[in-house]
Amino acid sequence: MFAPKTAFFALLAIAAVGVQAEQHTVTFDNRCGFGTPTLIQGPNVLSTGGAYTVNGPLFSAIAYLQTGSCGFNGDGCTMVETTLKNPDSPGGGSSTDITLIPPHSFSVTTGFGYYNGCDNTGADCTNSNCPTAFHQSSDTQVQVACQQNDVNLVVTFCL
Repeated sequence: MFAPKTAFFALLAIAAVGVQAEQHTVTFDNRCGFGTPTLIQGPNVLSTGGAYTVNGPLFSAIAYLQTGSCGFNGDGCTMVETTLKNPDSPGGGSSTDITLIPPHSFSVTTGFGYYNGCDNTGADCTNSNCPTAFHQSSDTQVQVACQQNDVNLVVTFCL
């Protein structure tokens, strides 16, 4: 009488352990010796330098080095925009870019790269004319996509 219940609960436990939830981490590498790495999503500050891990997707987050002259949304500074999510359809995964669209402007060299998937894929912006950044909203070719599950992102300042 107890054996079927025990077997059933054992199968449930194995199934629960086998299910892995979506997870993404954003880390910072601040080589400038000044400023505060900042990660924001909407009105929420998610990190001021430490690694930030989210269980699930991370939609429409922004990162920049707060040097004292950046607005809350990175205004006046070089900004990284990212969505980290497991792909649910072809082309439906993570996407990250650097933006210099006004009111954003070049402040410090900034780059990003994916890791734990799409390794060695990213972009660097080393001057105000960098071709790897949005300068106008039609510059969609600068977006860097990743179509792998649970990808992470490192944002580097002063490359």
